[in-house]
Amino acid sequence: MRDPYAKKWQKESDNLRKIALGSGLTEELKWGKPCFTYRKKNVAIIIALKDVCALSFFKGALLKDPKHILQNIGKVQAGRWIRFTSVKAISALRPTLRNINEAIKLEESGRKVPLKKASDYVVPDELRARLNGTPKLKAAFEALTPGRRKSYIFHVSGAKQAKTRVARADKCVPMILSGRGFNERTD
Repeated sequence: MRDPYAKKWQKESDNLRKIALGSGLTEELKWGKPCFTYRKKNVAIIIALKDVCALSFFKGALLKDPKHILQNIGKVQAGRWIRFTSVKAISALRPTLRNINEAIKLEESGRKVPLKKASDYVVPDELRARLNGTPKLKAAFEALTPGRRKSYIFHVSGAKQAKTRVARADKCVPMILSGRGFNERTD
């Protein structure tokens, strides 16, 4: 599948590629995107989105960030990215970006980001009430993969109002019973 925004961010991607390749990383195409590896281990990837081009570090949570340029990527635990909207913005950060060596050393060290398990996340009360009220639903929820369980926990707990959390929990019941995650479509 071709990246729909790659052409829009071609100049920015080319600049980021030069920086990554200049640090000695190997470029591979993964998930349809330029991914930079060290000894076959993923270090960074360039992601072209609708409004930005980003350089994302797979173990970014472990990187030192004294200038606070790394940003969280949604609910991703390990990855961090730097978002750009112009070649000028990349040029301004070029001295900092050239220090990809820290990410390489991190990969050499074998350190891993301590990740939370699905069981570490609190099931929202509204979803827990549905699960405890229906043994079949609870069994179906517990049979889901950890990632699928988290998708429901995030979806329901993401609502600010209690009535919205209740409505979301209700909507999740048939999907949980079907054995799929919240973000999965049926074909």
